[in-house]
Amino acid sequence: MDVSHLAAVDTARAARVLDEVRSAALSGRPAPVAPRPVIGQSWERMLRSGVDPDHGRRSGLLSMDEVRRRREASPLRHVLPVLREGLLSVADVARHIMVVADDEGRVLWREGSAPVLRKADGLGFEIGADWREDVVGTNGVGTPAVTGRPVQVFASEHFVRSHATWTCAGAPLTDPRDGRLIGVVDVSGPLESMHPATLAWVDSVAKLAEARLREMHVRSLERLRAVAAPVLTRIDGRALVVDRHGWTAAVTGMPYLERLALPKSVSAGQRWLPALGRCSLEPLAGGWLVRAEDGPSPRPAARIVLDLGGPRRSVRVSGGAGAWSRELSPRHAELLYLLAVHRAGRSAADLARDVFGDPARTVTVRAEMSRVRRYLGALLEHRPYRFTESAEVEVVPPDGSGDLFPRTTSSPGLVRGSR
Repeated sequence: MDVSHLAAVDTARAARVLDEVRSAALSGRPAPVAPRPVIGQSWERMLRSGVDPDHGRRSGLLSMDEVRRRREASPLRHVLPVLREGLLSVADVARHIMVVADDEGRVLWREGSAPVLRKADGLGFEIGADWREDVVGTNGVGTPAVTGRPVQVFASEHFVRSHATWTCAGAPLTDPRDGRLIGVVDVSGPLESMHPATLAWVDSVAKLAEARLREMHVRSLERLRAVAAPVLTRIDGRALVVDRHGWTAAVTGMPYLERLALPKSVSAGQRWLPALGRCSLEPLAGGWLVRAEDGPSPRPAARIVLDLGGPRRSVRVSGGAGAWSRELSPRHAELLYLLAVHRAGRSAADLARDVFGDPARTVTVRAEMSRVRRYLGALLEHRPYRFTESAEVEVVPPDGSGDLFPRTTSSPGLVRGSR
């Protein structure tokens, strides 16, 4: 039985079926039908993390001063007109609300049907609320943030019982400059307002918002290029001008480089950068002038710390050329962990088998490793992929006895290595 299709024609019956499925999953009894994979995997995460299925958890609301601070700092503010135009006109008529949360699951904006907003207040679905999955269970804000893809959550697919009278559809929003999550847009409403097309609608509007961010980025590079042109004409040797995220606006004396990996905290002065070696950095309006030193640049000995101990995993590099750190996406953390465990190296097929359980998915692995090498540069070698022999590599595991990668369900190499 396809419960999502059943919900479109008989909402009440679908809700009853899902309530039986949820009860069976919590008690360990056989279920009448299996939950959808994305929901089943979320429930497994909730059971491991100890979320109370009857009450959930509530952290305190952000103060309005903190909400305003986050709004002003978030790139989401630039796409609110797109989200409102695409979602609110229909949401109000369809008894829905639009919710926009930041990358930490905090609700920053919430608009739509007034009666539904009042009902949301009763669930704690308020401005400043923490709607992460490991706080309030499977839901249309927290679950898309974890999975990195659009998710619809209907009735008792919500892990916490009090949310079972709702239907939610959320899509992640990513920054086109670095692919990082910047927030989630969600459309929620009472159970009877469920429609199977809602998820595609929300995802389409989210993609329009991301397209607007890409347009803004292109325009900012064009402005920086105008600033860079007269500066570069006066420079002999290799140099380029990049924005604050490392995207190249203009180059001279060297092949074009789409993006330069910069330290997380950039300051003027001498730096060692993986792609260019020893460089000098000078601030420009909206970016940096990077001058590469002539002659070969020696590869510094380095200490690499792969920190998996917190929710924001990172890699820290230190050595004779200074120190820098970078926050890692879940996939990059997985790949670097595997290379730290297998110092002799892993082929693309090996990594595909470890991560996906499918050695044929080498194209995806090579694309991700190409992104990793943009910031680790000469510290990573390939054929096979491995850390350079001169690097000292340390892995900081999470506290306690939990899995290193709790999201992983189809990755036998990671599941085995994470115990």
